[in-house]
Amino acid sequence: MCKFPDFPHFYFIFPNVFGFKGGVQVYSTFLLEALQNLYPQARYDIFLKYDQRAPQDDPFLSQTQFHCFGRWHRLLQSLFLGLSILVRGMWQQPQLLITTHANYSMVCYWLKRLAGVPYWVVIHGEEAWDLKNSRLQAALRDADKIVAVSRYTRDRVLAEGYLDPAQLSVLPNTFDASRFRIAPKPQYLLERYGLSPKQPVILTVTRLGRSSAEGKGYRQVLEALVRVRHEIPNVHYLLVGKGDDRDRVESLITRLDLTDCVTLTGFIPDTELCDHYNLCDVFALPSRIEGFGIVYLEALACGKPVLAGNDDGAVDPLDGGRLGVLVDPERVEEIARHLLDILQGSCDNPTLYQPERLRQNTIERFAFSRFQGHLAGLMRSLWGRSEVRPSNPEQNAKFFANFK
Repeated sequence: MCKFPDFPHFYFIFPNVFGFKGGVQVYSTFLLEALQNLYPQARYDIFLKYDQRAPQDDPFLSQTQFHCFGRWHRLLQSLFLGLSILVRGMWQQPQLLITTHANYSMVCYWLKRLAGVPYWVVIHGEEAWDLKNSRLQAALRDADKIVAVSRYTRDRVLAEGYLDPAQLSVLPNTFDASRFRIAPKPQYLLERYGLSPKQPVILTVTRLGRSSAEGKGYRQVLEALVRVRHEIPNVHYLLVGKGDDRDRVESLITRLDLTDCVTLTGFIPDTELCDHYNLCDVFALPSRIEGFGIVYLEALACGKPVLAGNDDGAVDPLDGGRLGVLVDPERVEEIARHLLDILQGSCDNPTLYQPERLRQNTIERFAFSRFQGHLAGLMRSLWGRSEVRPSNPEQNAKFFANFK
């Protein structure tokens, strides 16, 4: 354990935080916000592979410096990113380097070898499961700490046998509870999608990517919908998200004769996300590749029943099934049966029909304050103590909300 510095200097490597808002990006932003609350006097250098520039009105501490590599050709981004971190790191000697993606751990490994800089790696899910790359395995083994976003990811990676259990800690995902609240179905969305207030709505929010199409579960929901509509003829499915799989999804909808009961919304702005959760009667994402799934927390905070897969990180936000329904993501009949149970009010878990309880339990377990407290505990393992001296936490939270 090293001595606590008066003015620590942190390095971060993120894919991006100002553009696309996927799970890694949202987690990265929360992590940075929490650390800046804990160490408001520290210096922060943030290396962003895909962002081209930071906005002039960014909400971060004034001693935060962004290094953006998105303006370079993709073939040069990794090279310039790595060289910049190594050269600056050997000169500046930061106290800690944290990356929120395992693919950047090699840069961390070499900076530790060259300059003795300790590093942490955050692992989410797919990128760390069944890892075959021996160099990345070596970089993870040499990390001072591996931070898993869920118990499932921790246990799955440990089962592969190349990491020391003492290396791994769990820092679960968090969410902004102030942005996601229980509310009636928004009238403007009912009108936009041509729905009636009492019409049952199933919602999925995910990226429609060909590379992950089979694992995300939205295709299985479409197939299950064929049976669901036999018993609930006016059911409607909203599939929110964009990606290169849309054409194939449209073909599947046509083949299953579901064109009149499915809406592909495409991209929706963050300002409408909470309203879409409140529009639905059940949120369904029976994935088998989620490392955690922040969308589950957001839906639960809006008091919605959630259906998820039983063989990935969704087990954590759903508290092992106590806050939702876990299904075999490969079994369409099982998905259909449980969707019918939820929509018809016959699910044997009464908590699903208690919106305030769903919201409160989710906040108690995954609120940002708990995330920041857990992070403070991890930092104590590095320096023996952690200072929590946020200069204006309410203002910080308001600013950061624009970047999540």
